Amino acid sequence: MQFRTQIPISKTNNPIDYNSKVVSFGSCFAENMAEKFDYFKFQNTTNPFGIIFNPVSIEKIINRVVQQKLYTEKDVFFYNERWHSYEVHSDLSNSDREELLETLNKAISETAKQLKEATHIIITYGTSWIYRNIESNEIVANCHKVLQKQFLKELLSVDIIEKSIQNTIEFIKVLNPDINFIFTVSPVRHIKDGFAENQLSKSHLFAGLHQVLKNHNSQLITHNYFPSYEIMMDELRDYRFYNEDMLHPNQVAIDYIWNRFSENYIAESSISTMEEIAEIQKSLRHRSFNPESEQHQKFLKKLHQKISVIEEKWQHIKF
Repeated sequence: MQFRTQIPISKTNNPIDYNSKVVSFGSCFAENMAEKFDYFKFQNTTNPFGIIFNPVSIEKIINRVVQQKLYTEKDVFFYNERWHSYEVHSDLSNSDREELLETLNKAISETAKQLKEATHIIITYGTSWIYRNIESNEIVANCHKVLQKQFLKELLSVDIIEKSIQNTIEFIKVLNPDINFIFTVSPVRHIKDGFAENQLSKSHLFAGLHQVLKNHNSQLITHNYFPSYEIMMDELRDYRFYNEDMLHPNQVAIDYIWNRFSENYIAESSISTMEEIAEIQKSLRHRSFNPESEQHQKFLKKLHQKISVIEEKWQHIKF
């Protein structure tokens, strides 16, 4: 008798290994996955412009990177003693306008370089709900706690989402026609929008994204869909897999989803290296009761030997 369901996932024809270079964009779940890539020492860059939730804002930032359209004074504004850009997350905001512009423009040039060199790009969409600045009529990536009366809240249509994702793919292919795409929808529910409204939002993302993937089936470039939302909703359908807010997946859930990802998107040839790195990471977190003991010194010597072997084999890995 079967007591649970499991989402079927097809193995990719272009798996990620330790020679791969991964760039990720999107919601806070993209950050969760990036922490796993970092833990296992893959070559990984995540959200150079901070967390971005909606497809149009991701498209806009990718287009700016491809065109190398630098930020100027008209692209930033001052509010609550800090300078912000409506196109990026508050994490990049700065008390100094010139420093903010320098940071944003440096991110443009570095991201362009990373996309040109990347083997894989992972894009995680979070919501179809957007906020439109009434004064500029532009969709914003982040409101920066500006008064809500200055924005209109809208739900992106399936057609707009489909077009936006298609544009994003085409922009990236200008820089790197051989890159492998992996798309997913964040398992984090945006309940502040409402329960039914969250489902509607996710449904629009699914419909738009899957229409794009359907249109690309006949092309040589690989477009993959990883069902992180479906895994959370179906395989992990229990509140013990959530944080205290009952919305975000907890570490157990993140670990589980990562395992499902790695089973299908990480090259089998890299698994042994991942296991060695995981062993080193655990050892590095070990705290001895007696650091001066002979036993602990032998432990450290053996650990340093393991680190040396990995670092000599993979030049990009540093502990």
